[in-house]
Amino acid sequence: MDSLKVGDTVTAIYKTGKYIGEITQIRPEHYLVKVLAVIKHPMQGDLHHPKDAAVPFFHERRALAFREQTNVPKKMVKLFDEEVPDYEGSLKAAVSLLKEELSRDSSEWAQASLKNMAQLEKDYFK
Repeated sequence: MDSLKVGDTVTAIYKTGKYIGEITQIRPEHYLVKVLAVIKHPMQGDLHHPKDAAVPFFHERRALAFREQTNVPKKMVKLFDEEVPDYEGSLKAAVSLLKEELSRDSSEWAQASLKNMAQLEKDYFK
């Protein structure tokens, strides 16, 4: 039996990002979650080869957009009972934190990730 219900505010881990959102639908294996804020920005690059820059295509991974809905496996969703931050402010904080972590890493992957993040910032914060 599901302990969470439609309308609950939750944290949801999707791929390598973490979000605050609202459950809009309950499915057999997933919750459909509407994104309200970003806690952790997704890592850049190939999900199948984490932290490796020597891949055929180094993916730019965007954060899920405000009010975007996504299916999240039930085990990756937890109740959130604090105040939900503003989406844009939360995105800025998540981007800053990731850039700070990447800047302390001298690997090729970190440098390629920082390049992606610079482009994403231009798109996010016009």
